[in-house]
Amino acid sequence: MKKSVVLLSGGLDSAVTAAIAVGKSRCTFVHVNYGQRTEARELRAFNGIARRYGTRSLVAGISHFKKIGGSALTDKSIEVPKGRLKRRGIPVTYVPFRNAHLLSVAVSVAETIGAGEVYIGAVEEDGSGYPDCREAFFKAFEKAVNLGVKKKKIKIKTPLIHKRKAAIVRLGVRLNAPLHLTWSCYKDSGRACGKCDSCLLRLRGFKEAGIEDPIPYRREDDVS
Repeated sequence: MKKSVVLLSGGLDSAVTAAIAVGKSRCTFVHVNYGQRTEARELRAFNGIARRYGTRSLVAGISHFKKIGGSALTDKSIEVPKGRLKRRGIPVTYVPFRNAHLLSVAVSVAETIGAGEVYIGAVEEDGSGYPDCREAFFKAFEKAVNLGVKKKKIKIKTPLIHKRKAAIVRLGVRLNAPLHLTWSCYKDSGRACGKCDSCLLRLRGFKEAGIEDPIPYRREDDVS
């Protein structure tokens, strides 16, 4: 069976992408800590999903994003804003050029183990407007990768790139992905805030899919 590397943040989209990949290849799951607010919670989600599939896993760190700043996810002086399902412009939760860094780590792993594919759970149409989540970016990055690797051609796989969240939820259920282990909230690690962009997109997806979201959300009267 062919080998692949799967970037797995621990979120909904990456978990469904992992479920797709494990059905097609022998996977190595890669998680990257980059100094985000919910770093420990996302790592816990990653470890749970990796155990669920029994795959080889690797955790890398690129903590320099905290020093670079410029994003509400890595700079605690910038507040995570209340989410909006219809937004113009790029929100402050965008981490400057993050996906290029994540992909670079994954490509290094792929080249080392002889994997021909790198999976990433990017979503363009139902995302938050991040420029490094566009299909054009991934196609261009793939070209750059194959100018820079030693021998083997490596493909960047984005199986969810044009799907909406409801379709992703339904696909995850159909593939028996462990959605209950995932974490999507930008802000909180105990109970999801239910108000950031990521929570709103996730909640809408489950609602439109007619499926109950299995993770806990903060109540209005919950001050913990």
